[in-house]
Amino acid sequence: MIICISGLAGSGKSAIGDIVAKRLGLRHINFTFKDIAKQEGVDLMKMQDNARADKKIDLDLDAKIAEEARKGNCVVTTWLAPWTIKNADLKIWLDATQEVRAKRVAPRDGMTYGGALSHIKKRDEDNHRRYISLYKIDIYDHKNFDLILDTNNLPLDRVAEEIIKLANTKKKK
Repeated sequence: MIICISGLAGSGKSAIGDIVAKRLGLRHINFTFKDIAKQEGVDLMKMQDNARADKKIDLDLDAKIAEEARKGNCVVTTWLAPWTIKNADLKIWLDATQEVRAKRVAPRDGMTYGGALSHIKKRDEDNHRRYISLYKIDIYDHKNFDLILDTNNLPLDRVAEEIIKLANTKKKK
């Protein structure tokens, strides 16, 4: 089974994906721009700028994710997985307001709330434009998703349980 979980920054995809993967005994694939930025010794927004200038950064990361996903039995938590992993069994979108996401990102990334809100807005818009330009993918179009979950007020475990229920139903078919 391949489960792709997507959402904007701070929506809960990594944390929820980790819970789902552990409970279902699947690998968790979570390669991100943050990982690349850390390897390169630059901050995340600099990596975003680099990716705008060099399409190869996105293409290489997405190819690495797709290669790992092809091995199967995994939960993939990235912005683009539901669009780029063609053999996904489940495509999940996690939705949360910018304000809620900023409240989550601020302590996680050592920012003030205002700084996190600005950061979120910039990343959302940068990624939206970049993915349309590079892949013709509109990250705001969720019509081909199996499940859309509002993570504004639900605890991570409850969100994960909804995904696990759907995955178990899918396995039985």
